[in-house]
Amino acid sequence: MSAELIGSTTRGLFRALMTDSTVLEIRAAFQDEGFAPSPACAYEDSSARRVLTQAYLEAVDWTDLGHVTRALRAFERLVDGVPSDLGSRFRFLRSLRRDGYVLDEDSGHLVPLGPRLPETALSGLKDPSAIREHLDRIQRAAGDDPALAIGSAKELIESTAKVVLVERGLSVDDKADMPALIGQAQKALGLHRSTATPGPDGSDPVKKILGSVTGIAVGVNELRNRAGTGHGPTATRGGLGARHAHLAVNAALTWCQLILDTLADPDAPWHKNP
Repeated sequence: MSAELIGSTTRGLFRALMTDSTVLEIRAAFQDEGFAPSPACAYEDSSARRVLTQAYLEAVDWTDLGHVTRALRAFERLVDGVPSDLGSRFRFLRSLRRDGYVLDEDSGHLVPLGPRLPETALSGLKDPSAIREHLDRIQRAAGDDPALAIGSAKELIESTAKVVLVERGLSVDDKADMPALIGQAQKALGLHRSTATPGPDGSDPVKKILGSVTGIAVGVNELRNRAGTGHGPTATRGGLGARHAHLAVNAALTWCQLILDTLADPDAPWHKNP
């Protein structure tokens, strides 16, 4: 049986916190994320708000990352309306932190602990859901499952490259190998070493760094092929530790942040050479 991603203690504290919300707000937040209250909920309470909250909480599969991601969006929307100096709000956020999530005060989003991409790099995308899913999986796997973290780091690079191509209105070849996909994404943003680019992005030092960053992304893919998930190995993946997972994850984040920052930058080379 899979472990719950958000524990019962945190869910109970959230339910108590909803005393300071309204039935309409609770219903709207969960319904907008595609949840309906569980008809089997037998929870009894003097508060209609807490009863309704529990019915929605019981409709969530807390072992399913997709369900939890949607539920957290409802959480952050409702928590935003609770006074920041309220003790019950602090207790809820402290318990949520133990489950591996924190409230980013700048964006108001509930985000995983540990390495992640800045929210500003994701907020402008048409559909950042695949990137967020890989980031969540990396957070869960980095310490306990290095092979999964390495495999997810590769998938993060792949999804980021495809998102860039979609955002630029270019076709995505699902049969392209990773080096080709990485190259296509960088060319789409004027970041490929072969691209004639005006300004600092075309300087020799920047091109040398770009070549190294490209090598980093390709290296993550090669490490995944040898040691990550996604392929059935003929033998146990021996010797993999947390440091290998951290190496792959941080390398992937370096490439992805460069790509997404460039996509969002109005002064980036691709704007000058569409």
